[in-house]
Amino acid sequence: TVTLGCRLNAYESDMMAQNAELSGLTDAVIINSCAVTNEAVRASRQAVRRAVKDNPDAKIIVTGCAAQVDPQAFAAIEGVTRVIGNDDKMGAQIFNPQTLFDGGEPIRVNDIMSVTEHAPQILSGGNAPQQTQSRSRAFVQVQNGCDHRCTFCIIPYGRGNSRSVPAGEVVAHIRQLVAQGFKEVVLTGVDISSWGGDLPGQPPLGDLVRRILKLVPDLPRIRLSSIDLAEIDDVLMELIQSEPRFCPYLHLSLQHGDSLILKRMKRRHSREDALRLTASLREARPDITFGADIIAGFPTETDEQFKQSISILSEINIAWAHIFPFSPKDGTPAARMPQVDGRVIKARAKELREAAAAQRMAHFKTRVGSSDSALIEAGGMGRLPDFTLVKIAGSEDLAGQLCNVALTGYDKEHMVGKITQPV
Repeated sequence: TVTLGCRLNAYESDMMAQNAELSGLTDAVIINSCAVTNEAVRASRQAVRRAVKDNPDAKIIVTGCAAQVDPQAFAAIEGVTRVIGNDDKMGAQIFNPQTLFDGGEPIRVNDIMSVTEHAPQILSGGNAPQQTQSRSRAFVQVQNGCDHRCTFCIIPYGRGNSRSVPAGEVVAHIRQLVAQGFKEVVLTGVDISSWGGDLPGQPPLGDLVRRILKLVPDLPRIRLSSIDLAEIDDVLMELIQSEPRFCPYLHLSLQHGDSLILKRMKRRHSREDALRLTASLREARPDITFGADIIAGFPTETDEQFKQSISILSEINIAWAHIFPFSPKDGTPAARMPQVDGRVIKARAKELREAAAAQRMAHFKTRVGSSDSALIEAGGMGRLPDFTLVKIAGSEDLAGQLCNVALTGYDKEHMVGKITQPV
């Protein structure tokens, strides 16, 4: 498989690779495309053409968000055998070569907005996701799609409306992962804050987390992949405050630091909402850290509005910022708004990255001299509950283990520590 785009795509690529193997599919390349920006679509098309060139005798299968939004464009690329929609790609039998290449239509893409159910995608024990082969962290998809229509985003048209995996099936999956030796699960989806909205009784995300913690007592750690500031429910807030197994880290879908730009993005929070919520979270859990997605150069962004994004990094104390230079996506309202000059966008993104790096260094500095529990990952690295990455000498053979670590220093990207004892 060839994967472009988000972590959810990476998880789904692992699932497709497993299903393809179980179905007996050979001599094929599956490209899981991305449609988040025009650049992402361009990169997806380039990946398809490269796959065709590098694998002249293989079947070329294209799926993912870009293929869902514009299947004809990918089917028109010479050498492409099949284009499969985002819903169909997760079917257990979709890659059965006897039916996939039966001479029918090359495009197999349904109306994604008509999809109302989301079956849980569970990888078998022998085929853990690529991100989790060290048996440390496992990503668990609990939701797909999005009901909101941010002006810069095409993803709802690639993923459809929000669909949730029922709590009982999520719990059964996580029990299986813990039995396999995983010490941490990350709940993931397109908009996991909306989990439960389509289920009977409309339970909030906090109910799912609480049920997992209660029914899987042997799970040492749970964390969320990201969260919408407008949808942190009371149950989740209480768990953040009282449950030590809930990792003290939240990645916020912040997007900007200026309220007017946030309104033009059609986000459901203001700058003041973000400051108020993060202050409440820090009061509830003093050791919590924050990550955030921030877009530089959104249409109409002035110098003063840009400075609001710079300042919110330090006001919230965002240790892990993902900075995205704005790139218009055809078909979105933002693509029709007055655009900021590309050179200005590039300069603003650079300034935001520098400010974000300074915040990361400030966070590292506060942790030097302390000790914490690290979940050892591949390559001699460990992850603290607050998402800090630590280089740990002598941990290369301990992947998947929890160890107590003394934090002794840091560099630009991670901290440095030494093991004091296994947990």
